[in-house]
Parts: sequence; C-alpha cells; structure tokens
Amino acid sequence: MDPNRVIVFDTTLRDGEQSPGISLNAAEKLEIAQQLARLGVDVIEAGFPIASPGDFQAVRTIAREVQGPIIAGLARAHAADIERAAEAVRDAERPRVHTFISTSDIHIQHQLQSTREDVLGQARAAVAHARSLVEDVEFSPMDATRADVEFTAEVLQAALDEGATTINIPDTVGYTMPDEYAAFLTRLYVLVPGLHDVVLSVHCHNDLGLAVANSFAGLKAGARQIECAINGLGERAGNASLEEIVMLLRVREADVGLTTGINTREIARASRMVSRLTGYGVQPNKAIVGRNAFQHESGIHQDGVLKERSTYEIMSKASVGFDDVSSIVLGKHSGRHALQSALMDLGYDVAGQTLNQAFKRFKELADKKKQVTAMDLEALVTDELRADVSSYTLEWFDVEASTRRPPHATVSIITPDGETVRGDFTGDGPIDAIFRAINSATRREARLREFRIDAVTGGQDALGEASVILELSGSTAAGQGVSTDIIEAAALAYVRALSNVERKVIMAAEEPEDAQPLELSGTP
Repeated sequence: MDPNRVIVFDTTLRDGEQSPGISLNAAEKLEIAQQLARLGVDVIEAGFPIASPGDFQAVRTIAREVQGPIIAGLARAHAADIERAAEAVRDAERPRVHTFISTSDIHIQHQLQSTREDVLGQARAAVAHARSLVEDVEFSPMDATRADVEFTAEVLQAALDEGATTINIPDTVGYTMPDEYAAFLTRLYVLVPGLHDVVLSVHCHNDLGLAVANSFAGLKAGARQIECAINGLGERAGNASLEEIVMLLRVREADVGLTTGINTREIARASRMVSRLTGYGVQPNKAIVGRNAFQHESGIHQDGVLKERSTYEIMSKASVGFDDVSSIVLGKHSGRHALQSALMDLGYDVAGQTLNQAFKRFKELADKKKQVTAMDLEALVTDELRADVSSYTLEWFDVEASTRRPPHATVSIITPDGETVRGDFTGDGPIDAIFRAINSATRREARLREFRIDAVTGGQDALGEASVILELSGSTAAGQGVSTDIIEAAALAYVRALSNVERKVIMAAEEPEDAQPLELSGTP
C-alpha cells in the first residue's frame, strides 16, 4: 500500500447515529451507505449490531448490498457482541469487526468497575475471538488519550499478538491537544514496534473544537487511517468532519504529501443527504459544505472574486460537488422522463410508484415555483423515500388562525393499521395547534424536544424543510417533512417523528429483560 495513502473510515452510521434524536431506519442507513460508497470512503462503520435487532438488520443489509468499502460492525469486548457483529458483516465483500475496551483508569474504575489486569485479559480475548470469526479486526483502547501510555501500550501489544490488523487510538472525550496527541502516538510507536506493521488509526472527538486538528496531527505522526463523519456528526460535540479533513489533505496536498481515495465532487451531496435524513442542519458558516462556504458579502471580497476567484477562494465549488446544484433547472412543462433523468444525474435511480409520486409532487411544486432546482429535487425525492407504510400518514389538515382567537387545528391521520383517526386542538400558534391535534388524533402524549424549519433554496417560493425531535416513554427520535407550506412541512415532520419514536418504544419493550445494558455513550 502507498505509504502516503490515507484510509478514510466513516462512522456516520454508527457514532453519528448516536447523536441525540437521530434514529435512522434500515432503508435510510442503506441510502447513506450507498452514497458513502460513491464518495469513495474506504471503510463504512455501519452500526452497532448488538444495540438492537433493527441495527443488526441494517448492518447486515449494508454488508450484502454495498460494494467497494470495507463494512465494519462495532462490538464491545464481550463474546456476544463480537459474534453478533461478525454475523452482521459476514456477507460483506470485506467484513471487519471493530472491538474496544477502555484503558484509562477513570473508565476502568468508574465505568467498568474493573482492574487493569482484567482489561488486559478482556482485550486479548476479544481480539482473539474476533480474529477467529473474521480476518480483519480493528481494536480501540477507549479514552486512550487520558490513559497511562505504558499500560495502553501493553494492551495494544496483546491485541497485536492476537491478530489485530488495525489499531485505533481514540480521543474519546475530545480532551487532548494536537501536540499532545502526536506525542502520544509517537511514544506508542516506540513502546510497541509492531504498530509499524499494521494500520494506525485516529478517532477524535470535537469537545474542544480540535477534532480535525488532532486527526491531522495524528496523520503527521504516522497514522494512516482517519475516523470521521459526514458533517462532523457524533456523540456530544461530534467527530472529526470528513469533508474538512479530506479537503485539508486535498488543498494542501503539495505541502502535506498525503492523499485519499475520496471523490470530493460527492461531498456536497453526501452532506445534504445526511442532513435531511438525520434532521441535523448544517450551520451556514460550516467549512466546505455550509451555505456561506462559497459566498462573499464584503464589497472588498466581492471585488476580488469578480476579478480572480483565487483571491478569496482556496478551492472551487465544483471540487466539492456544488456545480450540479445550480446546473439542473426544471419547470412546470418538464415531463416524467426529464425528471427521472435529472434524478439519475443526482444519483437517485427511482422508478415505478416512487417515481410517480415524486413526479406528482414535482408538478405541484413547479406550479408554485418559477424554477425547480437540483436541491428542490433532492428534498422531494428523499422525502418520498422516507415514506414508510408502517408509519402514521398525514391525510389532511385544517388550521384556523386569527389575531382575535387562539389558533385551532383539525387533522386526519392514517394509522399504521390503516385506520383513519381525527383530532383537533387549540394551541399557542398554528404549528403548536397542529402538533397538539396530531397527539389528540393518535392518543399519544409525545413531547416536543426540538423544532426547526429551514429553507431548502432561496426566494419567497422556497421549499421549507421542517425537522422535529419528539420524546415518548423515555425514547427520542427525529422526523423531517418538506413542503412549500411550512405548516404542512411541520405536520409531516411531526407524524414521521412520532412514527419513529413509537417504533423505538416498541423495540425497547421487546428487548429481553436479562439483556445486558449497552453503554452507547461510552463508545470510542
């Protein structure tokens, strides 16, 4: 392997999905995984198979249907976890089991309530067990950057002795600084010479805003795998942002001398897809993929860019895939074939009823907008792909709003069983009223945890995309809806969030009483 080639390990579907309120179903995870394959990531960490039957099924589906990248499943250093992960990825072209255990004393004493000797034994046994099931095994000493480096080295040597092929050093709580992280890795190379014979990986969290900087420091210290996520999703403040670290290496390749296999023109599409399916918006000033990343407000900057773009832009919009967004424009006279062709250009191979429904919604939108852009199309088709026959469906709604009386809403909902139910309620505003009416119709006491509405494109006729996070019986889940009517978008998002959270509640209730609790927040 080229010593200057960096392996990109994407954990959007595992660490990213552990972000509060995100709950992707199997179809959504497969859609993202297929886009990650188009993007050219080397490894997809598809999930945590022991976490739930749904996550196991999603990982197994990705392993069977996504070609190209290595497909990895995460597992604690427990035999049941490892066997479940190995089973989930078994049908992949290149399966991997990623197992982990903490090496920091604070985790060993307070989380694991164990000893260093026991941790060493568990690490050795876990890697040996995983290696008996798959050829490719990754091992992570969780919270390594707050651990004793000599003890961590001892654990890593045991993992190597049992056949680990990749060693990952997580900055699990985002505590370290770039010089400290580089020094830690350099010291490990001295203490464990065998690290030179395997892939050394970095996994950095963003609690202090240093995830990308620490990952880059790790690469300069000799690591050749970066673990990252689209839009920087992940536990707490998130992980290293894939688009940022990849474009750093691309833009400064002549100085850094490191390359990746990423097709950077797919970055913008991946970012938009993940944002829509998770309900996590991208901040406008986000590097690489934010709405303002290639916009200029200052007159001085505008003057410079008009004369020569390189005066204020260090990369082109096209290099990260933004050209296609502005090049596709359809109108109300466009036909079904033109729509299908435009969607195929965007990477969506839709046909049959999905195409028919998308075409119907496209025509409705084209009557309201002068131009339908690629971003509009993406929003519509992903909205249709989110539809699930086992979910609640918004049939119709009425909202009465006035300055003289409180807003009142009436809704008709089709339940997963096919029953039509109605509800009405008065609220503080039209959206609050419709949310309460949906609760009344479904007889669910869901609690709104977060609500956001964003414009998909600019202008007064823009599509609105609503995102809702609901809590029900201790579980949370997100839902999204798209419409030129923000009240309709909000209602669609609410019923989808309600469907998702109810599904999670049912799955939690079906778990065996003796099931071992998962410390999901303690993953690398």
